[in-house]
Amino acid sequence: MTSENLSAAEENVLDEIEEKDVDFIRLQFTDILGTVKNVSIPADQAKKAFSEGIYFDGSSINGFVRIQESDMRLEPDPSTFAVLPWRDGPEVTSARMISDVHDTATDEPFVGDPRKVLKDAVARAEEMGYTVNAGPEPEFFLFQEDEDGNATLEWSDKGGYFDLAPKDMAQDVRGDIIYGLEDMGFEVEASHHEVAQSQHEIDFKYDDILTTADNVATFRAVVRAIASQHDLHATFMPKPIPRINGSGMHTPLSLFTEDGENAFHDGDDEFDLSETAKQFLAGVLDHAPAITAVANPTVNSYKRLIPGYEAPVYVAWSDVNRSALIRKPAARVPAASRIELRSPDPSCNPYLAFAAMIHAGLDGIERGLDCPDPVRENIYDFDEQKREEYDIDTLPSNLGQAVDALETDEVVMDALGPHASEKFIEAKRQEFQEYLVEVSEWELDRYLEKF
Repeated sequence: MTSENLSAAEENVLDEIEEKDVDFIRLQFTDILGTVKNVSIPADQAKKAFSEGIYFDGSSINGFVRIQESDMRLEPDPSTFAVLPWRDGPEVTSARMISDVHDTATDEPFVGDPRKVLKDAVARAEEMGYTVNAGPEPEFFLFQEDEDGNATLEWSDKGGYFDLAPKDMAQDVRGDIIYGLEDMGFEVEASHHEVAQSQHEIDFKYDDILTTADNVATFRAVVRAIASQHDLHATFMPKPIPRINGSGMHTPLSLFTEDGENAFHDGDDEFDLSETAKQFLAGVLDHAPAITAVANPTVNSYKRLIPGYEAPVYVAWSDVNRSALIRKPAARVPAASRIELRSPDPSCNPYLAFAAMIHAGLDGIERGLDCPDPVRENIYDFDEQKREEYDIDTLPSNLGQAVDALETDEVVMDALGPHASEKFIEAKRQEFQEYLVEVSEWELDRYLEKF
């Protein structure tokens, strides 16, 4: 295929590859669990990638296809081209493009591609007249590496919430991460030390939800790569250290109309929330247990979702405190009106988690669900009787319960689609069963000599 068959965006990428002397292109995608995968090609194959796609073995990717139906094709999205802010070698410059996965048997987008799952959710919102925006806030820990470069649980600093140097010794690392993200087109709005030692947060500007999911996947890769240059290990594991705060990924959401107006804003409402916003919020609350399976997808996720460590476990919303599952943040301008789902953690597959949130919220709008009253007291202080009085449910307490909730929720199952939901549930059932048969150090310490 000749260059005349390429789009203007693709031609611009080819020009940029030449101008920036790029050696290799990483065609990036994610498996069903959200692990970033890539196929690396020489930069001079970029035109072929645009015109013909790049073939790969889909049977080797978790949750994709069986060995007898393994041929798949990557089609790079030129809008996601970015030069990586580190070198793969002394003289090697690489760039990445996020790619969509196609099924070669049908020559159609692969239904099990998590990015396709989110694209379908976005299309549903667009059919209803909405653009979905999101601005997640992923947290992570920076631990020291040992002399062999392996991860440890040794602190990299002794800072706390919003601390400065000398306690926050990792601020230089955060600075390098921010510069790297900005080089890749991110608009970083804030960064700070989090509550726990060696825990950090970097917030980037909200965007349409597909771009945001791409950004989350890129963010995790950039943080890990740059931390490694400082002999540190970055982990997005929700709860690597017991009895301290875990890492979350609070996710603000909003809908905008086709004319660019924020569909969540109503200046005449007590909470500045429109009826659309309240119905969307009610939908997310209604499907919260099933969303939890996707937004908190590991056994370890539920070590974070316990009372007492600032993680939300109560299915309620509030405009004044952070003990509820959903918070309505203050908005300085109408365009900033949004709701914030506080339960997700950064181990999730952002494409699947965001798709589940979208479908749940849109279901609330379609069904005209009534939004419950906000809970303006600290739910952490409620006893069981008072929670029953306020009709406040709790999220699933472990991965097994969450997957049970997912399987019985038709809306969230439809959001994932039959292929992704089947493969996801299969993987998570296996993970939970493997966890159940293990014996922890805690059990050995407590029971071995006692009984």
